[in-house]
Amino acid sequence: MPGLMRAMLFESVGRPLRAATVPVPEPGPGQVLVRVHTCGVCRTDLHVVDGELQHPKLPLIPGHQIVGTVIARGEEVSVPVEGGLVGIPWLGWTCGRCRYCLSGRENLCDQAKFTGYDIDGGFAEYAVADHRFAFPIPAGYPPTQAAPLLCAGLIGYRSLNMTEDAERVGIYGFGSAAHIVTQVARYQGRRVFAFTRPGDASAQEFAREMGAEWAGDTENPAPEELDAAIVFAPAGELVPLALRAVAKGGVVVCGGIHMSDIPSFPYEILWGERTIRSVANLTRRDGAEFLALAPEVPVRTEVELFALEEAEEALGRLRGGDIRGAAVLNVAEAHPASRKE
Repeated sequence: MPGLMRAMLFESVGRPLRAATVPVPEPGPGQVLVRVHTCGVCRTDLHVVDGELQHPKLPLIPGHQIVGTVIARGEEVSVPVEGGLVGIPWLGWTCGRCRYCLSGRENLCDQAKFTGYDIDGGFAEYAVADHRFAFPIPAGYPPTQAAPLLCAGLIGYRSLNMTEDAERVGIYGFGSAAHIVTQVARYQGRRVFAFTRPGDASAQEFAREMGAEWAGDTENPAPEELDAAIVFAPAGELVPLALRAVAKGGVVVCGGIHMSDIPSFPYEILWGERTIRSVANLTRRDGAEFLALAPEVPVRTEVELFALEEAEEALGRLRGGDIRGAAVLNVAEAHPASRKE
């Protein structure tokens, strides 16, 4: 087993990630050691390094959309097997004993720990993970394509489930999660209406390519009432807009872990049994269901690849809204040329 590995370290807000050589972690009881092939770059990573999610462990190896091969197992681990290709998501550990865990709501566990926040993540050549949260990657997905499924896909899937049987679904913010959930929604026979930043014609075209029947900007209303809306953009001012867009009895789902403050709005746009709800993390059931569904759709992820040492560039591009689909670090290659797949 190698003793040292390449990694990108987050040390404090306002400082760029630093390339470093650090010891390879050892798997403890209940953990697996994974050789990282790829790791998606997520908006949650931005919230961490920009200080919007406070109190991460420091120094920290970010990254929570990890795809890699299990190369060693700690005590009390029988699955996944060594040599298996697994994905490691944001939710990295739960207590298994609290009322949330015991009622199938482990995503709300008060003692939960998160990959790339409380636990070192996948912006490195190796990572350790709780074996319970190491999901088998479905056949047919190479690591570069599978990485966005581990957060963008899972959170999008949970968000879509919260709209229940809504037929007309609005999506606010068309990035990594949206381009995946649109494909799932269309597979389920739903109609998708995409809302982007004003004037972002390329994002609107991308939304239509992914299956949205209408795409426009947030300054203009949808062509008809919506049954539900999912807000992926971390902009609280979009929530009242979405409430105005949904019909009576509709739901607005906030799909991000962080959002700017929601401004006050008149009660009349909430009245009519409209609902606002948030999505918090994911459960293992979400992981099993979505990773079984993805090949049936089939979900196609559009990714832009970066080298591990280009993580800071990937974060900057994501911050500026300059990524079509998802950004993925191709950790297995020392210095791959940035390219789209």
